[in-house]
Amino acid sequence: MGRLTVLALRAVLVALAAGSVFVQAVMIPLLAADLDGAEGDLVHLRTPLLVVFFLGVVTVQVTLVCVWRLVTMVRRGTVFSHAAFRYVHIVIGALVAAALLVFSLAVLLAPGEAVAPGIVLLICGVSLAVLGVALIVLVLRMLLAQAVDRDVEATALRAELDEVI
Repeated sequence: MGRLTVLALRAVLVALAAGSVFVQAVMIPLLAADLDGAEGDLVHLRTPLLVVFFLGVVTVQVTLVCVWRLVTMVRRGTVFSHAAFRYVHIVIGALVAAALLVFSLAVLLAPGEAVAPGIVLLICGVSLAVLGVALIVLVLRMLLAQAVDRDVEATALRAELDEVI
């Protein structure tokens, strides 16, 4: 991976991390203030909604940190090692958690008349899409496992060749 590509990706990761901190520090408290003044069906959902949004941002932050670590490993040429699996597993777990959080948001909003059924269905679709991304990362993890196996095999073959020479 080229130096410029790594710098561009890191710039995007920093921007996303800054945005997520802004959401946690500013937007979620503003949402809490808006929900304080809410009437009707959303009053009893104030705390669960805030928890879902906060934890959703945490899953994004965890994913960003793991991607940063993986990019660092790519830059150093150590991504084809067993250490990379730890970060990939965490990303998969964070994505599954995010999918469950989005689905729980749909479950929270489904009863009552506060939110239209179509919106709840769209939120369920987003949950399915996030779960699909987790499955894509799982497939990429399998490809990483094959690459690590090939790298180990190539290293062993190089060692044998060095002994012969």
